[in-house]
Amino acid sequence: MSKHLLSPVLITRLLRPSSVKVAPFLLPFLQTPHRSASILANLSDIPAAYNRKIKRGRGPSSGRGKTSGRGHKGQKQHGKVPRGFNGGQTPDIVVSGTRGFKNVFSIDLTPLNLDKLQSWISQGRLDPNRPITLKDLSDSRIVSGITDGVKLLARGSETLTTPINIIVSRASAAAIATIEAAGGSVTTRYYTPFSIQRILRGRTDPINSLNSRPKLALAEGETKITPDSDTSLASPGFMNRLPDPTSRKDIEYYRDPAHRGYLSYQLEEGQGPSLYFKTPGTGKKKVAKERKPDDAPRKVAAGDNRIF
Repeated sequence: MSKHLLSPVLITRLLRPSSVKVAPFLLPFLQTPHRSASILANLSDIPAAYNRKIKRGRGPSSGRGKTSGRGHKGQKQHGKVPRGFNGGQTPDIVVSGTRGFKNVFSIDLTPLNLDKLQSWISQGRLDPNRPITLKDLSDSRIVSGITDGVKLLARGSETLTTPINIIVSRASAAAIATIEAAGGSVTTRYYTPFSIQRILRGRTDPINSLNSRPKLALAEGETKITPDSDTSLASPGFMNRLPDPTSRKDIEYYRDPAHRGYLSYQLEEGQGPSLYFKTPGTGKKKVAKERKPDDAPRKVAAGDNRIF
């Protein structure tokens, strides 16, 4: 029990001869309580603060159910088993196998529709007077979580009235036709997930790469880019250069003028984007060799007159 004692100041005043006498009924109010510091070691929550786990299936006398749907005895009643456990026999996933497959060549493109693009332009969140890049789209929050690129789609094409110049990973044919009908242009170019991260951080030029503007890399007298060409065309202010496609599938896509690919300038007139199938009439013609007459003397080889 805590003891109630008079404060030292009050005791000093009461011992003075000139002090005023205090009525006995006021003494409890003038005394300050004194509590031992050991009370901190005895602090605990009330019993209602803890909820004991309810144990189910412990017999009818427990008041919590007889078997509670677990059945009688065995591992599945007394303990836990992993998902899909069949008692030790061959699991169903091994017998039946998995359905479907994972396409390792698939890419995750973030969709962007024309109605949302026009809405952002009308709100002043995108500037149509300059090329719209992936960094502009990410900074304006019209798209987020870009992984492999952005694909332009044509939903709400009737709402687009502003001519724009946009650079994306891919675009549908309807979206390209709508933007070009409004007086704009679409350019599709190649991106990798790592290059997109560097673009969003401002470390890489979002438009130009080594093959996107080859004329700047060609010196006088050169007709194509060689290992000795000047490849220092990295835009000023950027630490990394934007990569170009290396696989045949990507190169053929961005060489196709129908996709508005940034490598379509590499095609000659009448040439197709394929790297395997040649356009008829573009290959080298074989020159027919002149046939010698039958009575012409045959050149005898050095070993023709040998017996064996």
